Amino acid sequence: MPRLHFKGRNLVENHHLTVPFHELRAVASRGLSTTPSLHDNLVVHGDNLAALKALQPTLHRQVKCIYIDPPYNTGKEGWAYNDRVNSPMMRDWLGKTVDRDDLTRHDKWCCMMMPRLKLLRELLRDDGVIFVSTDDNEVHHLRTLMDEVIGEENFVGKVIWHGSTDNNPTNIATEHEYIVCYALNKERLEEEWKSARFEPKAVLQGIGAELIETHPETDRRQRVYSHWLREHRSQLKPLDRYKYIDDAGVFTGSQSVHNPGREGYRYDVLHPVTGEPCRQPLMGYRFPESTMKRLLAEDRVIFGKDESKIIELKAHVDDYQAKLGSVIKGIDSRRGPNELRRLFPENPRIFKNPKPSTLIRELLSFATNDDSIVLDSFAGSGTTAHAVLDLNRQDGGNRRFVLIECEDYAETLTAERVRRVAQGVPDAKDEDLRGGSGGTFSYFELGGPMREESLLGGGELPAYDALAGYIFFTATGQELRPQQADRKRWLIGSTDSTDVYLVYEPDAERLKVLALDLAFAKALPPANGRKRVVFAPTRFLDECFLNRYEVEFCQLPFEIYRVVADS
Repeated sequence: MPRLHFKGRNLVENHHLTVPFHELRAVASRGLSTTPSLHDNLVVHGDNLAALKALQPTLHRQVKCIYIDPPYNTGKEGWAYNDRVNSPMMRDWLGKTVDRDDLTRHDKWCCMMMPRLKLLRELLRDDGVIFVSTDDNEVHHLRTLMDEVIGEENFVGKVIWHGSTDNNPTNIATEHEYIVCYALNKERLEEEWKSARFEPKAVLQGIGAELIETHPETDRRQRVYSHWLREHRSQLKPLDRYKYIDDAGVFTGSQSVHNPGREGYRYDVLHPVTGEPCRQPLMGYRFPESTMKRLLAEDRVIFGKDESKIIELKAHVDDYQAKLGSVIKGIDSRRGPNELRRLFPENPRIFKNPKPSTLIRELLSFATNDDSIVLDSFAGSGTTAHAVLDLNRQDGGNRRFVLIECEDYAETLTAERVRRVAQGVPDAKDEDLRGGSGGTFSYFELGGPMREESLLGGGELPAYDALAGYIFFTATGQELRPQQADRKRWLIGSTDSTDVYLVYEPDAERLKVLALDLAFAKALPPANGRKRVVFAPTRFLDECFLNRYEVEFCQLPFEIYRVVADS
């Protein structure tokens, strides 16, 4: 397979292995959860490379869907690569702000992306997928990097998002961006799709036909159908939006009346109850008034409770196509800024060029189940969390989001947006936004690295739980389950064949006296053929006693990286 060669590659292709684990420190006041937890929805403030490494103990092979929107490298973003690569000369070259005059900006972008893609790959489930937004500046480099890191054979497809209008008369008008999609294991993903026995479209068609026959009266039919949907909503992904039924079958509302990108047709559509004109789409209707009259005559128009809601068209389940199309239309790029204006009316220009949550929701509805973990390591304004919360509200799902943002606005914008989406904006015109989606999240700051010199010097000592999770993961390759811990006995967790103990306190004076001693060894339960691995600052037992009590000693901090293989 062809390899992408770029300046600095030899220093960054294994850089992800040298990134130290960092502590993740909860800031309870900045989240919505009573008790912060790494198993909650997360907003993490810190460098995303270090944060991705820090999340490995809890998210390794757990993430169903990754969506990232890295810098497009247009030369205007003002970003700088600041990873601590092991070369002063390279750090000086990489650390400078990238602009359009930088002739090596593509090399720097590849240096930034390669180690992050490698750590993201380690978080994906066997049936997981990753979506990456980009444009023509780096799409060719991105494809080659992902072919290398994730595998050319795991390329799922490239989606063209037609969402903007370019009025530049001197160039070919650029009206699209790309969303590149790979699976961790495409064969595994295809097997999952093929083995799915429940076919939502066929089931909805069946229940629709049955109710039309048995309940000709519309109101009664709708009540029965709504009750049936509540009972089966967990099985209906991705057709959870088909909530209505009429004489033609099951249907949902479509916003295809909108005309994004140019000025559309202007005319009044009267609400059948109030008799008042309905609110028009921002850019007018997509089709002329004669077409609208025909749609009204065919009963293919959906009205809200009053004229304040833009009308929608009926989209029947018979017309549903289960695949994500290679072209996404009808989601205008201006929706993203408009969403932020509604969320932050006091600061309408709070963030430049956010993605629309409807675009991310489109991807997630295709790629996730109702209990999936969704990760975004270039979180920006928090659009991915917005999409996750909206999707959970729609289908009753329990998806979790994990956002990582390195900039200082992680709390004031990223987390604040999640807070407002969840709790609602009281003065918002949109009813859903006013009521809020519900949900919680925990806020974490990236702490100091867990380096040997830190532990030896007593400078930045990690909390017990943080070090326990790090040690258990590096020793066993598995996630630590706190419910297995017994702090009184220093037990942090167990695998099928190994018990792992950590004798440690985040106190420099206590570390001088803590040790694996005879009293500790005698208090251990019988081994019964299991390995007992004890991490401690030192030991007061020789090899003879360790063998007698069937204990394997690992000294902190030197043997943190030692692998304990299950046998």
